Amino acid sequence: MNTIENLTNKFRSIFDTNKTPRTFFAPGRINLIGEHTDYNGGHVFPASLSFGTYALGLKREDQKLRFYSLNFPEIGMVECDLSDLAFEEGHNWANYPKGILLYLIESGHEILHGADILFYGNIPNGAGLSSSASIELATGVLFEGLFGLNIGRIQMIQLGQKVENEYIGVNSGIMDQFAIGMGKKDHAILLNCQTLEYEYAPLSLNDYVIMIINTNKQRTLAGSKYNERRAQCEEALRQLQKELSIHSLGELTTDQFEEYKHLITDEINQKRAKHAVYENARTLEALERLQQGDLIHFGKLMNASHLSLRDDYEVSCLELDTVVKTAWEIEGVLGARMTGAGFGGCAIAIVAKENVTEFEENINAIYREVVGYDATFYQASIGDGAKEISEEC
Repeated sequence: MNTIENLTNKFRSIFDTNKTPRTFFAPGRINLIGEHTDYNGGHVFPASLSFGTYALGLKREDQKLRFYSLNFPEIGMVECDLSDLAFEEGHNWANYPKGILLYLIESGHEILHGADILFYGNIPNGAGLSSSASIELATGVLFEGLFGLNIGRIQMIQLGQKVENEYIGVNSGIMDQFAIGMGKKDHAILLNCQTLEYEYAPLSLNDYVIMIINTNKQRTLAGSKYNERRAQCEEALRQLQKELSIHSLGELTTDQFEEYKHLITDEINQKRAKHAVYENARTLEALERLQQGDLIHFGKLMNASHLSLRDDYEVSCLELDTVVKTAWEIEGVLGARMTGAGFGGCAIAIVAKENVTEFEENINAIYREVVGYDATFYQASIGDGAKEISEEC
């Protein structure tokens, strides 16, 4: 029995109906290169994954909304009404779809009836692959489909970010929703987070795969250190602006940075700014390399990204460094780096298919020896963005 048949049967059972729901899907995402560049006016380079969030739904005749997640059966059915979509602590995960629905209605989209919706996500828990944005976009395409709405995809992406920022209260950027909403099979996206200009890059892996390695370390410092790094970059920018007419570090080339870096009087702030400028340059070169099908050089850019995140931005940690350093020494690995905010979470690597087993065994043996517990490994496939599906995804 495939996933959709199985989920359809569960939907009928949970909501006590014989009708067949419509099925929608929104992926998770990874960022291949371009870390801590978004709020510095630079580019990011995400791709949508083949695993994500399924949302099955049926329109109701009344204004009641019923949400159920197979991932949180202990929470049970969450019910509310179209007339009251305010955030409620007790509604837990269901606040994400409620937030999207609220902002769709506030944006002028006509939703006059409720719905029964079943969610199921196969994104690994705590891996930092953006399950919340996946739920938001799955909800968006579901309501678009069920109610025949014409929601511009960029608007849906922006509403997803608004849910995070204003409804949930998390000060996150737009990369997650953008990658999930605009993803394209076997392609990555070069995205300018300020202007939302983007370009697809073919990701022809051929005899290679992208491996995601979850350190299983909670990112305890990520929030406080994020704010600190952001402030350091803002101070560096202010000092550069004494002689340069720029609005962000992302506007600088590496040559310009080297010429004017003396304006940044604090050595630490200079290192932070260097990462932002050089990492942005790597994303632009990454686009060129992938367009040429040059995976080998792309892998080298990943390695350089990790060194910069470790040494200049200082957001890595023992767990991430152990995974990445070990990966660099394994045959068939083109490149490896931490991905995400840092201080835990995941690393990614491009690995020859024939070396995957050796890759997992070698890394885990050393990781267990150094850290004391296992890492978890996932093989990533690059899939399409959020959409309605009618067969196995």
